Amino acid sequence: MATEKLMDDEKRIDKAAYVLKAVAHPLRIKIIQMLNDSKELNVSTIYKNLNAEQSLISHHLINMRDKGILDIRRSGKNIYYFLVDTAVAEVIDCIYKSKILA
Repeated sequence: MATEKLMDDEKRIDKAAYVLKAVAHPLRIKIIQMLNDSKELNVSTIYKNLNAEQSLISHHLINMRDKGILDIRRSGKNIYYFLVDTAVAEVIDCIYKSKILA
């Protein structure tokens, strides 16, 4: 029983590290915050608001989508990105509120 719990804990720790690595970039954190505030945005809106190259933003969006942090909704020719789970934004908010950044 204890071994089973240890294995479950290890899987959760591995998943947590995977998600934290996936968002460990300033642009990705900004994208997550924007999506948390707006619920969903298209690539054009994101790269214009961040004053960054469209190809760079697309790269980050695709990476976070591949890792299960974001998903898309298609509407005609437009693709809208949204957070799969707002808990990622809550973790970032906790880091902002912590003494780590003081």
